Amino acid sequence: MIEYIKGKLTELNPTYAVLEAAGVGYEINITLPTFSALAGKENTDAKLFVNEIIREDTHDLYGFFTKGERELFIMLMTVSGIGANTARMIMSAYNAGEIRQIIATGNARALGQIKGLGPKTAQRIIVDLKDKVLKIDLGDGTTKDNLPLSDVLFATEESPVKTEAVSALTMLGFAAAASAKAVDKILKGDSAASVESVIRQALKML
Repeated sequence: MIEYIKGKLTELNPTYAVLEAAGVGYEINITLPTFSALAGKENTDAKLFVNEIIREDTHDLYGFFTKGERELFIMLMTVSGIGANTARMIMSAYNAGEIRQIIATGNARALGQIKGLGPKTAQRIIVDLKDKVLKIDLGDGTTKDNLPLSDVLFATEESPVKTEAVSALTMLGFAAAASAKAVDKILKGDSAASVESVIRQALKML
């Protein structure tokens, strides 16, 4: 099992990062909070705690800025019907601290706003994890994740934000046309929105 990968951050976008270690480039799926933590660190050394998922037809790596985030990701996947992609979507719609609070307080409505969950799945997450989630130590990463959105990766033009946001949403499984429409609506209301902010809002609209 891979505990973590540390190496040069050669590529970064909202859904994956590439770390080069010992001459090997590892493509690692990431969440929006991890993307925010890595933003601006391209071509420098970075470290991601990894969860490795091996199936017959795929070998995927999911990376997190802190051990606590990885633990929360793994815990979400213990719930029936929650796979890696859904767990990543949950952890992109809210940061780790918010998710822990949502589950601990039984806020099924907040979970139900995430695309693909629905009220029954949201309630199942709460029932299964409510007594477990507060035991997770999120560490210093919680402070990083709770930075105001206005401080995270602002773009100077609208088109690069739209392009990156739509690309990330399609990689998460949403139709390109629907993603573009949602992003346009968000940017029309706030032309200075960050990539992360746009994606977070779109995840609750699509």
